[in-house]
Amino acid sequence: MSIMANYWVARGEEVTLITFAAESTDFYYLRPEVKRVVLGLTAASAHLGEALKNNLRRLRRLRQEIRASRPDVVISFIHWTNMLTLLAASGQGAPTIVSERIDARKHRIGPGWSTLRRLLYPKAHAVVVQSEAMRRWTETIVTKDKIYIIPNPVASPADFSGAVPRPSGPRVVAMGRLIYQKGFDLLLRAFEKCVAEHPDWSLVVLGEGEERERLTELATRLKIADRIQMPGVVREPAKVLHTADIFVLPSRYEGFPNALLEAMACGVPVVSFDCPSGPIEIIRNGVDGVLVPPEDVDALSTAMKGLMSDESERRRLASRAPEVLQRFGVEKVMEAWERVIQGVVR
Repeated sequence: MSIMANYWVARGEEVTLITFAAESTDFYYLRPEVKRVVLGLTAASAHLGEALKNNLRRLRRLRQEIRASRPDVVISFIHWTNMLTLLAASGQGAPTIVSERIDARKHRIGPGWSTLRRLLYPKAHAVVVQSEAMRRWTETIVTKDKIYIIPNPVASPADFSGAVPRPSGPRVVAMGRLIYQKGFDLLLRAFEKCVAEHPDWSLVVLGEGEERERLTELATRLKIADRIQMPGVVREPAKVLHTADIFVLPSRYEGFPNALLEAMACGVPVVSFDCPSGPIEIIRNGVDGVLVPPEDVDALSTAMKGLMSDESERRRLASRAPEVLQRFGVEKVMEAWERVIQGVVR
């Protein structure tokens, strides 16, 4: 959304970006022309009654802010926000576009929210998904003419060559929130199988989350703690990606993984589980990366060891990886968004 907002205000459009969270500063850069509204309404609910009360408060405040912005179109991301936005924007005259950002077949949101999604999504003027697999799922609740596939955009990375010191040895890099979905426990198990044959390699995992302690304990049990770094959130991950010898995406499921796009844009050879959904639409297996069966630790370790042993193969894959910028560059993706918006506004 920050990429989209910055793109439009640079072209003279008025953009209001609303979030339920209230952050003192945003992690992602926003141009000063973007009107930023933080509602500060993400408090957890202790019971059902409190949940209803909190969501009514969110709905009322969101409705007020949508009305105040007098939009030509409203765009919402993520299932929970999408449903509140469809209710808040109802009757205000502006078409509403909602977008699923994860594989809804795998990501459970509870029976209540699932039922509400089936009731509300047909009321959207358009539903944007990120992959062909998600399009097929969305057809079970929304008519085909309302569904559009638009992948995530990837921007050209800054050139850090020469500006970032190379690590002392080769390393694998991974990136994402430290949560179960991202599968870093699977990556640690796969990396442990590589250590004996490749004792000079290390693993760096960028990101933060609730699984940190469990992952730290797992690394200790696997006796690879001294080979792993978890520096937390890094503001300029491209600096680290430019020094990576291999990038691995070990997710159990995805939407359309930004981390994979960014690594390939930096010219890093990549290995990924062929998880639902996204990687198979990004990686051309054997051309610019390697896909392995989902959650197959042995297959992942075999692919990693193959690349660790073959520098020429790493260079070959790396030379084609930046072609993601041609397929998923900002201009191309934003043109797709423009077409959807023009259609619903008409």
